[in-house]
Amino acid sequence: MAAEDFDVIVAGLGVMGAAAAWQLAARGLRVVGLDRYHPPHTLGSSHGGSRVIREMAFEHPRYVPLVRRAWPLWAELEAFAGRQLLVPTGALYLGAPSSAVVGGSRASAERHGVASEELPVAEVSRRWPQFKLEPGMVGLLERQAGVLRPEACVETLLAAAAARGVTLRFEEPMLSWEVRAGRVHVRTSSGSYSAGRLVLATGPWILDELARAGMTAWVERVVQHWFAPVDAALMDPARCPIYLFEDADGTIVYGFPTLDGVVKAAVHHRGESVTADTVRREVGPEEVERVRHYLARWLPAANGAYQRSAVCLYTNAPDGDFVLDRHPAHAEVLLVSPCAGIGFKFAPVVGEIVADLVTGKAPAFDLRDFGLKRFTTA
Repeated sequence: MAAEDFDVIVAGLGVMGAAAAWQLAARGLRVVGLDRYHPPHTLGSSHGGSRVIREMAFEHPRYVPLVRRAWPLWAELEAFAGRQLLVPTGALYLGAPSSAVVGGSRASAERHGVASEELPVAEVSRRWPQFKLEPGMVGLLERQAGVLRPEACVETLLAAAAARGVTLRFEEPMLSWEVRAGRVHVRTSSGSYSAGRLVLATGPWILDELARAGMTAWVERVVQHWFAPVDAALMDPARCPIYLFEDADGTIVYGFPTLDGVVKAAVHHRGESVTADTVRREVGPEEVERVRHYLARWLPAANGAYQRSAVCLYTNAPDGDFVLDRHPAHAEVLLVSPCAGIGFKFAPVVGEIVADLVTGKAPAFDLRDFGLKRFTTA
Protein backbone atom coordinates (compact mmCIF):
# COMPACT_ATOMS: atom_id res chain seq x y z
CA MET A 1 0.00 0.00 0.00
CA ALA A 2 1.39 3.42 -0.95
CA ALA A 3 2.18 5.87 1.79
CA GLU A 4 -0.17 8.81 2.31
CA ASP A 5 1.62 12.10 1.70
CA PHE A 6 1.41 15.17 3.96
CA ASP A 7 3.46 18.24 4.73
CA VAL A 8 3.78 17.36 8.42
CA ILE A 9 3.18 14.29 10.57
CA VAL A 10 2.49 14.91 14.25
CA ALA A 11 3.07 11.87 16.44
CA GLY A 12 1.22 12.19 19.74
CA LEU A 13 -2.06 14.10 20.15
CA GLY A 14 -1.98 15.01 23.81
CA VAL A 15 -2.11 18.71 24.56
CA MET A 16 1.25 19.51 22.91
CA GLY A 17 0.71 17.51 19.74
CA ALA A 18 -2.85 18.75 19.39
CA ALA A 19 -1.69 22.35 19.78
CA ALA A 20 1.07 21.80 17.23
CA ALA A 21 -1.36 20.31 14.71
CA TRP A 22 -3.75 23.24 15.23
CA GLN A 23 -1.05 25.83 14.62
CA LEU A 24 0.59 23.99 11.72
CA ALA A 25 -2.73 23.83 9.91
CA ALA A 26 -3.14 27.57 10.46
CA ARG A 27 -0.02 28.02 8.27
CA GLY A 28 -1.76 26.22 5.42
CA LEU A 29 0.10 22.93 5.84
CA ARG A 30 -1.39 19.50 5.24
CA VAL A 31 -1.13 17.73 8.58
CA VAL A 32 -1.85 14.24 9.86
CA GLY A 33 -1.91 13.57 13.59
CA LEU A 34 -1.35 10.09 15.04
CA ASP A 35 -1.99 8.76 18.53
CA ARG A 36 -1.76 5.32 20.07
CA TYR A 37 -4.94 6.01 22.06
CA HIS A 38 -7.84 8.46 21.73
CA PRO A 39 -7.11 11.67 23.64
CA PRO A 40 -8.13 12.88 26.06
CA HIS A 41 -7.33 9.83 28.15
CA THR A 42 -5.86 9.08 31.59
CA LEU A 43 -2.64 7.32 30.62
CA GLY A 44 -0.28 10.24 30.08
CA SER A 45 0.00 13.81 31.32
CA SER A 46 -3.09 15.63 29.99
CA HIS A 47 -5.83 14.61 32.41
CA GLY A 48 -7.05 15.07 35.97
CA GLY A 49 -9.74 17.73 35.66
CA SER A 50 -7.51 20.71 36.47
CA ARG A 51 -4.15 22.23 35.59
CA VAL A 52 -2.57 25.36 36.99
CA ILE A 53 -2.00 28.37 34.77
CA ARG A 54 0.14 31.01 36.44
CA GLU A 55 2.16 33.90 35.10
CA MET A 56 4.84 33.84 37.78
CA ALA A 57 7.30 30.99 37.36
CA PHE A 58 9.29 29.91 40.39
CA GLU A 59 11.19 27.53 38.11
CA HIS A 60 12.82 30.34 36.07
CA PRO A 61 11.81 33.79 34.77
CA ARG A 62 12.28 32.56 31.18
CA TYR A 63 8.81 30.97 31.33
CA VAL A 64 6.90 34.20 31.99
CA PRO A 65 6.89 35.51 28.38
CA LEU A 66 5.75 32.11 27.16
CA VAL A 67 2.71 31.94 29.40
CA ARG A 68 1.85 35.56 28.60
CA ARG A 69 1.56 34.56 24.95
CA ALA A 70 -0.36 31.38 25.83
CA TRP A 71 -3.04 33.31 27.73
CA PRO A 72 -4.70 35.01 24.69
CA LEU A 73 -4.42 31.78 22.72
CA TRP A 74 -6.43 29.96 25.40
CA ALA A 75 -9.00 32.77 25.10
CA GLU A 76 -9.10 32.20 21.32
CA LEU A 77 -9.74 28.51 21.91
CA GLU A 78 -12.49 29.30 24.41
CA ALA A 79 -14.17 31.47 21.79
CA PHE A 80 -13.92 28.65 19.26
CA ALA A 81 -15.33 26.08 21.68
CA GLY A 82 -18.03 28.27 23.13
CA ARG A 83 -17.28 26.97 26.61
CA GLN A 84 -15.05 27.86 29.53
CA LEU A 85 -11.60 26.32 29.49
CA LEU A 86 -9.94 28.59 32.06
CA VAL A 87 -11.36 29.36 35.50
CA PRO A 88 -9.75 32.49 37.02
CA THR A 89 -8.89 32.07 40.70
CA GLY A 90 -5.59 33.80 41.41
CA ALA A 91 -2.67 31.93 42.97
CA LEU A 92 -1.12 31.95 46.43
CA TYR A 93 2.51 30.87 46.88
CA LEU A 94 3.26 29.91 50.47
CA GLY A 95 6.52 29.17 52.23
CA ALA A 96 9.61 30.77 53.69
CA PRO A 97 10.57 34.07 52.00
CA SER A 98 13.66 32.40 50.53
CA SER A 99 11.91 29.17 49.44
CA ALA A 100 11.87 28.22 45.77
CA VAL A 101 8.11 28.70 45.50
CA VAL A 102 8.11 32.18 47.05
CA GLY A 103 11.58 33.41 46.20
CA GLY A 104 11.58 32.04 42.67
CA SER A 105 8.11 33.42 41.97
CA ARG A 106 9.16 36.79 43.36
CA ALA A 107 12.22 36.82 41.11
CA SER A 108 10.20 36.10 37.99
CA ALA A 109 7.67 38.78 38.97
CA GLU A 110 10.40 41.35 39.46
CA ARG A 111 12.11 40.44 36.18
CA HIS A 112 8.95 40.77 34.10
CA GLY A 113 6.78 43.19 36.05
CA VAL A 114 4.14 40.68 37.12
CA ALA A 115 1.70 42.24 39.58
CA SER A 116 2.10 40.53 42.95
CA GLU A 117 1.68 41.19 46.65
CA GLU A 118 3.75 39.69 49.47
CA LEU A 119 1.75 39.12 52.64
CA PRO A 120 2.67 38.25 56.24
CA VAL A 121 1.02 35.35 58.05
CA ALA A 122 -1.57 37.54 59.75
CA GLU A 123 -2.74 39.07 56.47
CA VAL A 124 -2.97 35.71 54.73
CA SER A 125 -5.08 34.44 57.64
CA ARG A 126 -7.32 37.49 57.50
CA ARG A 127 -8.02 37.22 53.77
CA TRP A 128 -8.10 33.41 53.52
CA PRO A 129 -8.81 31.85 56.90
CA GLN A 130 -8.74 28.37 55.35
CA PHE A 131 -4.92 28.57 55.01
CA LYS A 132 -2.97 27.79 58.20
CA LEU A 133 0.50 29.20 57.78
CA GLU A 134 3.31 28.34 60.16
CA PRO A 135 5.85 30.70 61.73
CA GLY A 136 8.39 31.88 59.20
CA MET A 137 6.05 31.53 56.23
CA VAL A 138 4.78 34.30 53.99
CA GLY A 139 2.26 34.43 51.18
CA LEU A 140 2.84 35.78 47.68
CA LEU A 141 -0.34 36.59 45.79
CA GLU A 142 -0.70 36.56 42.02
CA ARG A 143 -4.08 37.65 40.73
CA GLN A 144 -3.43 36.60 37.08
CA ALA A 145 -3.67 32.86 37.57
CA GLY A 146 -6.30 30.18 37.38
CA VAL A 147 -7.32 26.65 36.45
CA LEU A 148 -7.30 25.07 33.01
CA ARG A 149 -9.67 22.15 32.41
CA PRO A 150 -7.32 19.69 30.65
CA GLU A 151 -9.78 17.27 29.10
CA ALA A 152 -11.85 20.12 27.68
CA CYS A 153 -8.68 21.83 26.46
CA VAL A 154 -7.48 18.74 24.59
CA GLU A 155 -10.93 18.14 23.09
CA THR A 156 -11.03 21.76 21.93
CA LEU A 157 -7.54 21.70 20.42
CA LEU A 158 -8.35 18.54 18.49
CA ALA A 159 -11.65 19.99 17.28
CA ALA A 160 -9.92 23.22 16.27
CA ALA A 161 -7.23 21.25 14.43
CA ALA A 162 -9.87 19.19 12.60
CA ALA A 163 -11.73 22.36 11.69
CA ARG A 164 -8.55 23.57 9.99
CA GLY A 165 -8.30 20.36 7.97
CA VAL A 166 -5.98 18.21 10.08
CA THR A 167 -6.41 14.47 9.53
CA LEU A 168 -6.66 12.81 12.96
CA ARG A 169 -5.85 9.13 13.33
CA PHE A 170 -6.59 7.71 16.77
CA GLU A 171 -5.78 4.22 18.04
CA GLU A 172 -2.94 4.17 15.53
CA PRO A 173 0.48 4.08 17.19
CA MET A 174 3.61 5.02 15.29
CA LEU A 175 5.85 1.95 15.02
CA SER A 176 8.89 3.45 13.31
CA TRP A 177 10.20 6.39 11.31
CA GLU A 178 13.13 7.04 9.00
CA VAL A 179 14.39 9.86 6.83
CA ARG A 180 15.10 9.16 3.16
CA ALA A 181 16.03 11.78 0.58
CA GLY A 182 14.83 14.63 2.80
CA ARG A 183 11.43 13.14 3.58
CA VAL A 184 10.24 11.39 6.71
CA HIS A 185 8.59 8.00 6.31
CA VAL A 186 6.44 6.75 9.19
CA ARG A 187 5.04 3.28 9.67
CA THR A 188 2.06 2.76 11.98
CA SER A 189 -0.06 -0.16 13.09
CA SER A 190 -2.42 0.55 10.19
CA GLY A 191 -0.41 2.01 7.35
CA SER A 192 2.38 4.33 6.30
CA TYR A 193 2.81 8.07 5.82
CA SER A 194 5.32 10.37 4.17
CA ALA A 195 5.95 14.05 4.95
CA GLY A 196 8.54 16.76 4.80
CA ARG A 197 8.55 17.10 8.59
CA LEU A 198 7.82 14.94 11.62
CA VAL A 199 6.89 16.36 15.04
CA LEU A 200 7.52 13.93 17.89
CA ALA A 201 5.23 15.01 20.74
CA THR A 202 4.63 11.65 22.35
CA GLY A 203 4.79 12.78 25.97
CA PRO A 204 6.10 10.08 28.33
CA TRP A 205 6.52 7.73 25.35
CA ILE A 206 9.32 9.95 24.00
CA LEU A 207 12.15 8.56 26.15
CA ASP A 208 13.62 6.26 23.51
CA GLU A 209 13.54 9.03 20.91
CA LEU A 210 15.40 11.41 23.22
CA ALA A 211 17.93 8.70 24.04
CA ARG A 212 18.63 8.13 20.36
CA ALA A 213 19.15 11.89 20.04
CA GLY A 214 21.81 11.73 22.75
CA MET A 215 19.81 12.88 25.75
CA THR A 216 18.81 11.03 28.90
CA ALA A 217 15.34 11.86 30.23
CA TRP A 218 13.11 10.13 32.74
CA VAL A 219 9.42 9.73 33.48
CA GLU A 220 8.16 10.33 37.00
CA ARG A 221 5.04 8.86 38.58
CA VAL A 222 3.08 11.58 40.41
CA VAL A 223 -0.25 10.92 42.14
CA GLN A 224 -3.16 13.35 42.31
CA HIS A 225 -5.78 12.97 45.04
CA TRP A 226 -9.34 14.23 45.41
CA PHE A 227 -11.21 14.87 48.66
CA ALA A 228 -14.60 16.21 49.67
CA PRO A 229 -14.20 19.73 51.07
CA VAL A 230 -14.73 20.07 54.82
CA ASP A 231 -15.86 23.67 54.36
CA ALA A 232 -17.43 24.09 50.94
CA ALA A 233 -17.82 27.85 51.32
CA LEU A 234 -14.14 28.43 52.08
CA MET A 235 -13.02 26.16 49.26
CA ASP A 236 -15.24 27.77 46.62
CA PRO A 237 -13.23 29.14 43.65
CA ALA A 238 -14.59 32.60 44.38
CA ARG A 239 -12.96 32.50 47.83
CA CYS A 240 -10.00 30.16 47.38
CA PRO A 241 -7.08 30.60 44.97
CA ILE A 242 -4.96 27.79 43.62
CA TYR A 243 -2.03 27.29 45.98
CA LEU A 244 1.54 26.04 46.17
CA PHE A 245 3.00 25.33 49.62
CA GLU A 246 6.69 24.64 50.16
CA ASP A 247 7.76 22.86 53.33
CA ALA A 248 11.09 23.43 55.09
CA ASP A 249 12.54 20.31 53.45
CA GLY A 250 11.65 21.52 49.96
CA THR A 251 8.51 19.43 49.46
CA ILE A 252 6.02 21.33 47.30
CA VAL A 253 2.30 20.61 47.60
CA TYR A 254 -0.14 22.17 45.15
CA GLY A 255 -3.89 22.15 44.95
CA PHE A 256 -7.13 23.69 43.80
CA PRO A 257 -10.40 25.02 45.14
CA THR A 258 -13.55 22.97 44.76
CA LEU A 259 -14.23 21.90 41.17
CA ASP A 260 -16.94 19.40 40.28
CA GLY A 261 -17.74 19.04 43.99
CA VAL A 262 -14.24 17.94 45.08
CA VAL A 263 -10.84 19.43 45.86
CA LYS A 264 -7.59 18.13 44.39
CA ALA A 265 -4.12 18.17 45.92
CA ALA A 266 -0.78 16.53 45.14
CA VAL A 267 2.91 16.57 45.92
CA HIS A 268 4.84 18.18 43.06
CA HIS A 269 7.69 15.89 41.90
CA ARG A 270 9.46 13.44 44.28
CA GLY A 271 7.83 10.50 42.49
CA GLU A 272 9.36 7.22 41.43
CA SER A 273 11.03 6.72 38.05
CA VAL A 274 8.83 4.68 35.68
CA THR A 275 7.97 4.15 32.04
CA ALA A 276 4.64 4.97 30.43
CA ASP A 277 3.91 1.34 29.66
CA THR A 278 4.96 -0.23 32.98
CA VAL A 279 3.93 2.44 35.51
CA ARG A 280 2.08 1.25 38.60
CA ARG A 281 -1.44 2.68 38.32
CA GLU A 282 -2.66 1.46 41.70
CA VAL A 283 -2.43 4.00 44.54
CA GLY A 284 -1.64 2.88 48.06
CA PRO A 285 -3.19 4.27 51.26
CA GLU A 286 0.20 5.62 52.35
CA GLU A 287 0.22 7.87 49.27
CA VAL A 288 -3.16 9.30 50.22
CA GLU A 289 -2.04 9.83 53.81
CA ARG A 290 1.07 11.66 52.67
CA VAL A 291 -1.06 14.39 51.11
CA ARG A 292 -3.52 14.33 54.02
CA HIS A 293 -0.59 15.11 56.32
CA TYR A 294 0.06 18.37 54.50
CA LEU A 295 -3.61 19.31 54.17
CA ALA A 296 -4.13 18.75 57.89
CA ARG A 297 -1.26 21.17 58.59
CA TRP A 298 -1.94 23.85 56.02
CA LEU A 299 -5.45 23.54 54.58
CA PRO A 300 -7.80 21.54 56.84
CA ALA A 301 -10.84 22.91 55.00
CA ALA A 302 -9.85 20.64 52.10
CA ASN A 303 -9.09 17.54 54.18
CA GLY A 304 -12.46 15.80 53.95
CA ALA A 305 -13.54 12.33 52.90
CA TYR A 306 -11.23 10.66 50.38
CA GLN A 307 -12.79 10.34 46.92
CA ARG A 308 -10.24 9.00 44.43
CA SER A 309 -6.70 9.22 43.09
CA ALA A 310 -5.07 9.17 39.65
CA VAL A 311 -1.54 8.71 38.38
CA CYS A 312 -0.01 11.45 36.23
CA LEU A 313 3.31 11.23 34.39
CA TYR A 314 5.97 13.95 34.33
CA THR A 315 8.61 13.70 31.59
CA ASN A 316 11.80 15.31 32.91
CA ALA A 317 15.02 16.52 31.36
CA PRO A 318 18.07 16.38 33.67
CA ASP A 319 17.92 20.14 34.30
CA GLY A 320 14.13 20.30 34.61
CA ASP A 321 13.62 22.47 31.53
CA PHE A 322 11.76 21.83 28.30
CA VAL A 323 13.09 20.17 25.16
CA LEU A 324 12.12 21.97 21.94
CA ASP A 325 14.65 21.31 19.23
CA ARG A 326 15.43 19.67 15.92
CA HIS A 327 16.78 16.15 16.00
CA PRO A 328 20.59 16.42 15.92
CA ALA A 329 20.88 13.88 13.09
CA HIS A 330 17.70 14.73 11.17
CA ALA A 331 16.69 18.37 10.75
CA GLU A 332 13.35 17.17 9.36
CA VAL A 333 12.34 15.89 12.82
CA LEU A 334 11.35 18.02 15.82
CA LEU A 335 11.58 16.75 19.39
CA VAL A 336 8.83 18.34 21.49
CA SER A 337 8.95 17.50 25.20
CA PRO A 338 7.83 20.57 27.17
CA CYS A 339 6.66 18.81 30.32
CA ALA A 340 8.46 18.61 33.72
CA GLY A 341 5.05 18.77 35.36
CA ILE A 342 4.53 22.43 34.39
CA GLY A 343 4.03 22.26 30.64
CA PHE A 344 0.27 22.07 30.12
CA LYS A 345 -0.38 25.81 30.40
CA PHE A 346 2.11 26.57 27.62
CA ALA A 347 0.60 24.27 24.98
CA PRO A 348 -0.85 26.89 22.58
CA VAL A 349 2.38 28.87 22.42
CA VAL A 350 4.39 25.66 22.06
CA GLY A 351 2.16 24.95 19.06
CA GLU A 352 3.11 28.33 17.59
CA ILE A 353 6.81 27.66 18.21
CA VAL A 354 6.58 24.27 16.50
CA ALA A 355 4.84 25.87 13.51
CA ASP A 356 7.58 28.50 13.33
CA LEU A 357 10.33 25.88 13.39
CA VAL A 358 8.64 23.77 10.74
CA THR A 359 8.08 26.72 8.39
CA GLY A 360 11.50 28.29 8.91
CA LYS A 361 10.22 31.35 10.74
CA ALA A 362 12.31 32.63 13.64
CA PRO A 363 10.34 32.01 16.86
CA ALA A 364 9.52 35.01 19.02
CA PHE A 365 11.31 33.38 21.98
CA ASP A 366 14.90 32.43 22.72
CA LEU A 367 14.93 28.62 22.59
CA ARG A 368 18.58 28.05 23.48
CA ASP A 369 17.69 26.95 27.00
CA PHE A 370 15.39 24.30 25.50
CA GLY A 371 17.91 22.95 22.97
CA LEU A 372 19.72 19.65 22.97
CA LYS A 373 23.15 21.31 22.83
CA ARG A 374 22.92 22.09 26.54
CA PHE A 375 23.41 18.38 27.23
CA THR A 376 26.58 18.05 25.18
CA THR A 377 30.09 18.97 26.27
CA ALA A 378 32.29 21.21 24.17
